[in-house]
Amino acid sequence: MSKVGLFVRLEAKPGKEKEVAEFLAGALPLAEAETRTVSWYAIKLGPTTFAIFDTFNDDAGRQQHLSGKIAAALMSKAPDLLLSPPSIEKADILAVKGNKTVKSGTDEKIPMNLAGSSLGLLNVWTTPAGT
Repeated sequence: MSKVGLFVRLEAKPGKEKEVAEFLAGALPLAEAETRTVSWYAIKLGPTTFAIFDTFNDDAGRQQHLSGKIAAALMSKAPDLLLSPPSIEKADILAVKGNKTVKSGTDEKIPMNLAGSSLGLLNVWTTPAGT
């Protein structure tokens, strides 16, 4: 079970919303390549508000992610795309409910639609219990 996570809130500059969404969607292959990132979600919370939520089995995995390619790319693009620096919050995970287990090394893309507003694709990356 994932024990720790990150919640990163992003507020797009006016007129940069599409670029932020494209940046986040484009980061998926980088997240998939991170072996210590258990799950990674790019989320649109509102017209200009986005977030990244990801989980890790331990703090070492979380720290590795924070010094990885996604974080570096985000920080380099932040001045152009975001109203303020990303708000990065470390989280301890208390409980997890997974509705599907897939083989390690595979991923499933689920189209999301909540309250009539399309949220794009949510990537689910899971590892079987005991690994």
